[in-house]
Amino acid sequence: MQGLCHLIKDQLSLFIAEHPVGVEARVKDVIQLLNSEQAENTMIVGIWGMAGVGKTIIAKATYNQMSFTFDCKSFLYNVNETCESGDDGLVSFQRQLLLDICKTTKIHIDTVESGNKILQRRLCHKKVFLVLDGVNKLEQLNALCGSREWFGHGSRIVITTSDKHILRSLQVDHVYRMKYMDNTESLKLFSWHAFRTPSPKESYADLCRDVVEYCGGLPLALEVFGCYLYGRTKEEWKSVLVKLKIIPFDLILSKLRKTFDGLEDSEKDIFLNIATLLIGMHKDDVIQSLNYSGRFPANAISILEDKSLVTIDSNNRIGMHTLVRAMGREIIHQQSMDMAAVSRFMICST
Repeated sequence: MQGLCHLIKDQLSLFIAEHPVGVEARVKDVIQLLNSEQAENTMIVGIWGMAGVGKTIIAKATYNQMSFTFDCKSFLYNVNETCESGDDGLVSFQRQLLLDICKTTKIHIDTVESGNKILQRRLCHKKVFLVLDGVNKLEQLNALCGSREWFGHGSRIVITTSDKHILRSLQVDHVYRMKYMDNTESLKLFSWHAFRTPSPKESYADLCRDVVEYCGGLPLALEVFGCYLYGRTKEEWKSVLVKLKIIPFDLILSKLRKTFDGLEDSEKDIFLNIATLLIGMHKDDVIQSLNYSGRFPANAISILEDKSLVTIDSNNRIGMHTLVRAMGREIIHQQSMDMAAVSRFMICST
């Protein structure tokens, strides 16, 4: 009987990753937070961190370990990007949630507002395990998890986001800040993708350390670079490393850029100023230097920190992940090229 239960559990499990390096320890931390209150209490835990840091993988692994003991469960994947790609994204997610939890298609949801009422009425007596993955806007959260009162006693809700303000607005019980990979984890994950083994070839050891240092513990970057460099010669590796210092890798920047594109214009401007000139400065000095032309840098910096684009250390100094900073510099480079192109066009038109 126990073997049959394990077989059913395996069949229902979500795919995590081909090489789940570092997953077990992080999942253990999240589960500990989910179990930190009495079992009958409803618990909401947010998993927060920058794009590409592995939030979804940890959420999937947590779901696989915990949801098996819940009769009512649902994993809603990639909420923000799915909603942006279609007009009825939120309504579709509400319908999916209702189907997963209540096992019915007879109740029709026409609008987000009607869905809110239906979900609140139908879920409030059910003990639910729910994962909302990639929630980056308040309206998405309000449509799928308006409050903890939507769910029955003993429910467990996990929300992954790159915006801490989303979690603050819901008054979640705990926020788990995703940890970057340490050097050992980074080298192992990179090696799996670059060599198909858990450790690098000895002759590539120095080059691997350079790549790992550049990636800054970001799993997405380690995987992308590992796959790109697989099977290439040492000379090709060296060429790629030189290129990275000039032109950041498009596949990674496109992922990071989505957070930047969601900022207000004044926030974008302040982010770009920090990325190019102000890294390592005291937060108060940065605010003072940017406090002109009607801008509100203190609020903007708080927003950038919530969105995992900047960090504030214990000495109140502003920092930024290496790849986020590279993204900022590439954006400025592209803007300069666009302005130059416009200038050339204007000259040719006169």
